[in-house]
Parts: sequence; C-alpha cells; structure tokens
Amino acid sequence: MGSLIQSVDWLAIAPPTVTAVVALVVLVADLFLPEGRKPLLGRISVAGLLLAGLSLLFLLDGDRAPRSTFCLTGVSDRSACSYTADHFTLVIQLLVLGGALLTALLSMSAVRDQRLPEGEFWFLLLSSAAGAALLPASRDLATLVVALEVASLPAFALVGMRRGDRRSSEAALKFFLSSVTATAVTLLGVSFVYAATGTLHLTEVAAKLADVDPRLDTLAQAGVALTLVGFAFKTAAVPFHFWVPDTYVGAPLPVAAYLSVIGKAVGFTGLILVTVVAFPSYAEVWAPALAVLAALTMTAGNVAALRQRPERAHSAVRLLAWSSVGQAGYLLVPIAAAGYADDPAHAIGSTVAYALMYAAVNLGAFAVAALVARTSPRNRITDYRGLYARRPLAALAMGFFLLCLAGLPPGIIGLFAKVTVFRAAVDAGLGWLAVVMALNVVIALYYYLQWTAILFRPAEEAAAETPAPVRIPLPLGAAIALAAVAGIALSGAPQLVLRFASGTLL
Repeated sequence: MGSLIQSVDWLAIAPPTVTAVVALVVLVADLFLPEGRKPLLGRISVAGLLLAGLSLLFLLDGDRAPRSTFCLTGVSDRSACSYTADHFTLVIQLLVLGGALLTALLSMSAVRDQRLPEGEFWFLLLSSAAGAALLPASRDLATLVVALEVASLPAFALVGMRRGDRRSSEAALKFFLSSVTATAVTLLGVSFVYAATGTLHLTEVAAKLADVDPRLDTLAQAGVALTLVGFAFKTAAVPFHFWVPDTYVGAPLPVAAYLSVIGKAVGFTGLILVTVVAFPSYAEVWAPALAVLAALTMTAGNVAALRQRPERAHSAVRLLAWSSVGQAGYLLVPIAAAGYADDPAHAIGSTVAYALMYAAVNLGAFAVAALVARTSPRNRITDYRGLYARRPLAALAMGFFLLCLAGLPPGIIGLFAKVTVFRAAVDAGLGWLAVVMALNVVIALYYYLQWTAILFRPAEEAAAETPAPVRIPLPLGAAIALAAVAGIALSGAPQLVLRFASGTLL
C-alpha cells in the first residue's frame, strides 16, 4: 500500500491555495467585524493577492524541471499528473493574480461608493481568482472543469451584486444562462472523451486518441467537438458572445474589468490545454474550426464597436466590451495556428504574450473609465471630451492604453503583440486569416483613434455645468499608475515578453 501514498508539493500549489485560504479568512472576518471596520476586508484581500503572487517567485526556476503533484502512482515518468506547475502555468498565474490585484484596487472605492456588501464581494472575488489560478495547472479533464466552474460561479454573483438594479440582475441572468449552457456542453464532451479513452489525464487522453478504437472514433470526434464548443462559450467567441455587452454594462465596473481580462484568460487557457495537450491528434478538426471562429469573432467585435454612438449612455463600457470580443479573435489566431505549426509551443507563446499585453492595458482603460464614472455616471464616450484639461495624467494614460489596444506607437507592446500574432498565422500557412486580421486592425484603428482624439479636444460650452473634479481615491490612482507602468515596461522590452511567455507545455 505504500506506493499508493504520495506527498503533496505544497509549494507548487501555493498560488491558488493562498488565494483560497485568504478568501476563507475574509469570509470569517466579515462575521466579526463591525460595519465601520469592513474596509479592512479589502486591504486583507489585496495583501492576500500580493502574497499569492509572491509565492510564484519560489517556482520561477528555469533550470528545474516542472513541479508536479497529485500524480498517478506507478507511472514512472510522472507525466500523468493532475497538477503541474510548468512555465506556462506560472505565466498564466502571474497574469491572473496580477489582474485580480488590479481589480481589487479598482474595487476598494467602488464597493464603498455603490454600497455593495463588502464581505460577500471580496470572498467571491478571491474565490474566482483561486479557480482561475488553479486552471492553468490542471492536467486532467476533471480538475480542468472544476477549476473552470470555481472561476465562473462566483462571477455570476459579482455581476448581480448591485441589489435592486434591474440592469445588474438582467446581466447576471444572461451571464448565468450562457455559462451554464457552456458547462453542460463541456461536460457532455468530456464524458464522450472519457468513454472513448478510459482516462481523464490530458497526456493519457492524447496517447489514447492517437490510437482510438475505430468503433469509438465517432464518439471521440463528438467529444472533441463538444468540448471545444463549451470553451468557445467561455472565451466569448462568435456566435457565443451575445452576453458580453449587456453583462459588462450591468456589472459593477471593476467586475466588468475582471471579466474582460481574467474571464478571457480562463477560457483561453482551458482551450489551449484541451487542444494542444489533450487533442493534438485531432488538429485537423479543431485547427480549421478555431481559425474560422477567430475570423468571425474579430470581425463581429470590431464592426459592433465601430457602430457604437458616442452620445449613448454607457457607450464607453459597451465599446470596451465589443473591443474585448474583437481582441478575443486575435487571441484565437495563434491557437488555431498551433494546429498547423511544427512548433505549437511557439504559437501558444504568441497568445500568452498578447494576453499579457491585453491584460495590463485593458485593465488600465477600465480603471480610467471608473475614474470618469465618479463624475459622469452615464459613462458616455462624449463624457471624456476635455479630459486632458481636467485630468491631464488620466487622459495621457487613457490615450496610451487605447493606442496599445490599437497597436500604434507609443504603445509598442500592442504593435509587437499584433505583429507576433500575425506572424504566427503566416508561419502556419493561414494567409487568409492574416489578411482578415489586417483588415480588422484597420477597422479598430478608427474607433480607438476617435476616442483618443476626444480626450484632447476642448470641452464644449454646454458642458460648463460638468461637476468639478473630485479627489482620486488612492487605490484607484494606484491601479491606473500600475497599469500604465506595466504597459510602458512591456513596451520597453517587447522581445523579452515573448521570450518569457514562450514555454513548453508539459
């Protein structure tokens, strides 16, 4: 029986574990803290996310083999494990925990201003972040689905946190129904794959699918297809994107920022693991399907963003929502290219590098939107007119974030990320997809530059009654500054970002 007992590598599982433990601490502390001391919960949450992020430093050792735990006993090479902290895992965990930290800073003033229940909010945010940090390390289908749901279920409640707000309730319901549908389809696909292979570990699934019984081939193909459809919901790929704009508008602004970055990271990480690690022998099925999804998603997102009217209520958040759909299309391109490439890890590195850029600048754009919303609750794009005259640093930061998303200097990292993704498509022989992407980049330039220009235009005479600027809360200012510093640092050394992001799965 001794061979059935294995020790747990606590250091390897530290990032999601620390986050989950801090979530429980917040939940218990909420029971005992008086109402006037509730803001302490936000500080505990920020400290917990910092601690979880610092735990990654002990795992960043390029010379050491990936740390794995919860492995199948009796497997000599320990390749069939449920949890693996390899380079890919650590980069995604850095993205998730860094994004959650910026979201927490954004939320500290929003929770008080909107009178959200603080204990529930921080517990749900940390719980979702713990699931998102667990997902990139998941190396079996059961752990993958559990991590996906731990990341998603708290997000439903976060979206509907504004009690009594009809728009918030509607957004939560749409998000819930679409996500539950995705989960059901994913579970059906996973069950078919398990029936065809007899295993749940990704490496074992890959080996069994490469030599599947001909009588089970149709079942295996159906399982692969259904699993991909389920993750397409999570990534908001067309035609499973309908929930995005209403959910972002109805949710508290920090929650919309969290969904736009961490929610995307969760979906794309799961998609990478099931395609590249578990289903490489079915690349001829999923690679062309993802290429078509990428083209449709980027086109639908950018065209819808182009049609947003600047004077419409919440047009700023709606444009960022549709922009995130378009960016999801770009993120899908290297994953599709991995199915055609001789070196899938390099193609996946392009997606991870793009995701790092997108996370920093998109959270920064939402942080400036949260600042503007303090004096202009309707958050129209026209409300940003004259922002440079009122808040020059915030306007410069927003302009930088928008130019990064557009891929224009001085947002060098945005340009570099798009070129990297473009090159991945060309190297994989997907010339038509590269052309579609180039056209979409041109379309996106219009609405990003239009918004950037509005920041520096003089305010209209009719806007003389605009409320005087109020003091920026320290956490909100810190979130904007951190996002700007991250964007500038990434722009200063873009090649290092790609080198850091490129890692071998398993």
